[in-house]
Order: sequence, then C-alpha cells, then structure tokens
Amino acid sequence: MKLRFAAVLLLPCGLAHGEPRYTQNDFGGVGLLQTPTARMAPAGELSVNASRTEPYTRYSLSLQPFEWLEGSFRYTAITNRPYGPESLSGDQSYKDKAVDAKVRLWQESHWLPQVALGFQDIGGTGLFSSEYFVANKRFGNFDFSGGVAWGYMGSRGDFDNPLGWVDDRFDTRPPSEGTGDFNANYFRGSPSIFGGVAYQTPWAPLSLKLEYEGNDYKSEPFANSIKQDTPVNIGAVYKLTDSIDLSAAWERGNTAMFGITLHTNFASRKTPVKTYDPPAEPLPAQTPATPPEQVNWANVSQRLQNNAGYKVERITQRGSELLVYGEQSRYFYSAKAVGRASRILDNSVNDDIDWFTLVNKRYDMPLEETSVPRETFREVVKNEESLQDLHRATEVNAAVPHTETTLYTGVRDPFSYGLGLGYKQNIGGPDGLLYQITADADAEYRFTRNTWWSGLLSVNLLNNYDKFTYDAPSGLPRVRTDLRKYLTTSDVTMPTFQLNHAKQLDKDLYGMVYGGYLESMFAGVGGEVLFRPAGQRWSVGADLNFVRQRDFDQGFGLRDYSTVTGHVTGYTDLPFEAQAAVSVGRYLARDWGTTIDLSREFRNGVRFGGWVTLTTATKEEYGEGSFDKGIYISIPFDELMSMSTMRRANIVWAPLTRDGGARLNRSYSLHTMTDSRDSDLFYRNFEKITE
Repeated sequence: MKLRFAAVLLLPCGLAHGEPRYTQNDFGGVGLLQTPTARMAPAGELSVNASRTEPYTRYSLSLQPFEWLEGSFRYTAITNRPYGPESLSGDQSYKDKAVDAKVRLWQESHWLPQVALGFQDIGGTGLFSSEYFVANKRFGNFDFSGGVAWGYMGSRGDFDNPLGWVDDRFDTRPPSEGTGDFNANYFRGSPSIFGGVAYQTPWAPLSLKLEYEGNDYKSEPFANSIKQDTPVNIGAVYKLTDSIDLSAAWERGNTAMFGITLHTNFASRKTPVKTYDPPAEPLPAQTPATPPEQVNWANVSQRLQNNAGYKVERITQRGSELLVYGEQSRYFYSAKAVGRASRILDNSVNDDIDWFTLVNKRYDMPLEETSVPRETFREVVKNEESLQDLHRATEVNAAVPHTETTLYTGVRDPFSYGLGLGYKQNIGGPDGLLYQITADADAEYRFTRNTWWSGLLSVNLLNNYDKFTYDAPSGLPRVRTDLRKYLTTSDVTMPTFQLNHAKQLDKDLYGMVYGGYLESMFAGVGGEVLFRPAGQRWSVGADLNFVRQRDFDQGFGLRDYSTVTGHVTGYTDLPFEAQAAVSVGRYLARDWGTTIDLSREFRNGVRFGGWVTLTTATKEEYGEGSFDKGIYISIPFDELMSMSTMRRANIVWAPLTRDGGARLNRSYSLHTMTDSRDSDLFYRNFEKITE
C-alpha cells in the first residue's frame, strides 16, 4: 500500500454530497449511535471510522460498492479484557474482528419508508453478532428510523420470537463460539425493538441524534459488567470539513462517546488537475502538406512517447489508414492516450490519411486496436461536431495482422526503473498494530519485447517490529504464519527477482512463463494461460507453479518446504454492475479449495471488492478465523496524483494471517496485463479523448 493513498484520506476533498447527509454509527456503517438505519451512503463512498465508548474502542472501514449494499470491516478493542496470558501479549487488550453487511430491500417513496436488512459480525468471532430489519422515513429535516433486532443489538428481548411458531429452535439463541466462522444462528432468540431520529439543524455542519437501543448490556462478551441507566442515547455530529466528521454522545445514561470519521467518495470525487502532464498538442490551422513517406517519423515517435505515452514499436500505412504499434506506458485512461496520439499524427501528415489506428501492445502481445476517423476528430476538438458523433464513429477491435507498409521501426529502450515508498501493516494479533515504511527500488530489463527480467529491492526506513513477538499456531505447513520472521530478519530485502516471457498464442489466447524469486516468501517456476475474447465480458485462465520457500532474510537462499500450486479461474461480469472471479485449485499449504472474489468497478477504474476462500483444511488446522476472507480497494494513482500514471494502489484488509487458503502472490497476471481487451473503461471515459 502506498503512502500517497493514506494521505488522500486525511486531506479535505471537494466532494459532491447531496443532502441529506448520512453519517456513521459507533460500529461503522450508516446509522445513529449504537443502532443502524436503513439509509445508505452514495455508491463509491469509503469511510474510515474510530469511536470510543468505555470499555470498547472500535476501528472500522465501511465501503459502499453499490447504492443498495454496504459492507464494513471492524476491529473492536475490549480494553478491560486481555488478549491472553501476559506471557503471550503483554498488556494488549482483546481484539475482536468482524464483518458486517446491510442490504436495501426497497427505497423510500411518498408513502412507504426505506427498508433494509442487516447482519452484524457475520464473518468474525460472533461476539457482537446481530441481525435486524430497519425502516426510515424522512419528514423535512427529521429522519426517523425504527426496527427490530436479534442477537447483540436485541439482547433486551422485548417479546417472544415470532419465528418460534415455525420452529422451536428460533426461541433460543446459542452462545457464540468465537471461531471466526460464519454465524449460523440467524434470527434466533427473543428480539428487541430499536429506533431513533436524526435532525439536521439550521446550521449546516451540525446534526443531532436521538435513539432508543435494544441492548440492555446484561449479556456482554466475556461476562463484561456494564451498567446501563437508560436505553436512550443522544449525540451530535459536527462536519469539520467535507471529508471529516467529529462525533460526541452520551450513551447508556452514564458514558461518553467520542468518534471521528474520515470519508471520501471515489465515484464522484474530482480527479486532481494534471499540472505535471505536458499540454496536448494543438491541432494545426490547416492540414500539413507532408506525405507519409516524407515525414520525420523518428520525431513523431518521440512526441508520441513524450506526449501520448506510447513507446512506439513501428508505424505503418494501409491505404488511407495510419497505424501506430506501441505500448501505452503513461495514461490510465486509454481514450486520453488515443486522443493525444491522434493530435500528433494529425499535425504530421497530409490529407492522404483519413484514419488513425493505435494498436496497443503489452510485452509484445497485441491487445486491441482503436481507430479514430481523422475529420470527425478534428471537428469535435474544434467544437464543430458533437462528441457523440465521434463516439459512434470510433472503433475498438481485436488487434489482428494487416497487410501494410512499414514507415518506421522504433529503437527499443531495454532498461527502466522506479523509486518510491512502500507501506506494510499487520493487525489483529496480540501484538497490536504493526507497520513498516520502506524505500523501494524496482527495475526491469527487456532482452526482447516479450522477454524481460524484473526485480524489487526494499530497504527498511521505519517500523515497530520490536513489538512483533507472536507466531500464530497452525495445523498446516507454515506458508504465511512465519510472517514475523520474514519481516524482522533483515532491513534490506529482495521481494522479487525473476525472468518472464509472454506471448500471444492465438487470436484470443495468451500465455506466460516465469521463474525466480516470485514473492517475498516463495521462489520457483510457473506458467499461465488465458483465453480472453476481445470485447467480451468473460475470460478463463489457468496457472501452475512449482515453488520452494525462501530464507527469512529474503535473499537468494531457500528453505526445505516445496509444493505445487495452481488454479483454474473464471472471470465474468454480473448483471448488477459487478465482477466475479472464481478460482479452483491447490493452495500453498497443499490444501484444495475455491476462492470467490466479488467486486464493483466504477467508471473511473476504482474497484471495491472482497473474497472468501474455503478449502479442505479443517477449522482445527486453519486456526482462529476458520477460513480466509477479506476486502480490498484498488485505486488508480491517476485519481490521486497531479500527473498521469498507469499504476494502481492495492489496499487489502484481512482479519488474520493464516496458512489455509494462501495463494502465491505473483507480480504479473495475464488477466491484469490484458485489461484493455475490455473496452468498457475506454467508452466510459470517452470524453477524455479531447484532453
């Protein structure tokens, strides 16, 4: 995870938030204080929350991938209960991990309220598990909520469970086992009612909250004795900036609550102005008189690289069509690159040419070709024709061989490198929050256009790993739980050092082989194939790897443990603007199983997602957590920086590091390398063709 992303969350952002404004509750997720509401944040919203209500300190991350779905990932520190024996965790308090979800069942109308169904602590220990239905209705500046909850939020038990008429099992709720498995005791036990009201005051930054909660605090985890003088809680939220909310409340009639929420919306926030990008070339007042065979193509090639981001392999002509073959290396939005390249070509050649075609390649693998009608493009840039006309006329097709005349062949620059800062963290164990900041140097040398060496060198700058003393128990080979040793043995590490070769095997078939030090913990050799038809919303791939565990100092040494691992993976779009990837295969600890990954990619390329992995490893072998799961955010750096880049920040939150369901963290994936085969991102951001 890059530091630039962390900074963006902390800085005020100019966000377009429509009223009414919905704020987070103490647990994380839109709500009042101790209770949720049926309201949802705008799609694309991300909130980082922290609250303190004795004896609980809660840290949560809430995502809104769809306007109808909210997900939260939470750590709760029970500060008056130790994590374990002092010899294990010192004075560390107990840390509870949880995953929540809320689904909107229908929207508010003139007569009917908005209604949502929610599940609290469905993928954690279950200590705070609860299920609820809640409804909201707005009257002016007042937003009323009311609902019924089972489990933790309904522990007062106001009435007998009506589901007991269906089955006697619903009358009682078994105690939580605290295993980290999915809670299977849904809607069991006597429920309670809850509700409240949020009031937007005439002073825009301030809103007030009043609620009646269904928890009587007589059944707290670990037999925690908490006194409640009243079930009525009152609170206020102050909007410090567009991206920072401060909360305060008086809860249980005897306890203060303080909280802070940092939030932004990655679907609606404005991208920073690209002040460090070169300006696009202006179109000439009249068409140049130079015929294609007399153009200084070396100069054009240099301009295409400097201004449009294309590393030119060759430039060719086919009748009235000019084709540029190259690899896009700067602009995340391909429409912007195509538009800038079209300007350069329009400035360089006479009117014998009617079409400009950019053939995008990655490691010499042709991916797609984008053809722009010259005259229509000129008229749109001059505001003499609508963008829709250019949209209809521009073609994106699979890259195929052509009979053509070569006008120019580029000179290959084989070596490239980059410098930056890295950030790593580990949270959820008895050692508390552990972090490391590193200085990273990556490099690549291309022997040919599709055979290359790549490596990464990392130097420790700052960490608190002196507190990292805990090795989790495991009933499986230690393929991930030796993390402490990999992070603390050496201040200078070599996470990757590998040789790679990629090739287009057929029209829609790609392949890659690789070998070396593939990630921080494993070295080996492997291969991958991917079938991905151009313009289609599905693909299928497979990888197979023989790997051996690396020494803890992440140098060139190897340990004894080795295994074969690999998966068959299918990728597809789902009807509700979501993407799914389902993998079946063998994991690093020699367990077999399936990983299901669901995500939502927004118009700007930001992706929210989560995964679940179930394998043949038993709960006892896996240990705390029972199975692998987590959530992630993938953000184009283009959305964060004042210069264009194709890099992404990938931020992953997993409750625990365990050995079951562990996959090889490969540096290269054919599915990622061939992303431009899907033309959706191009057309969703087509307006950037004029920038």
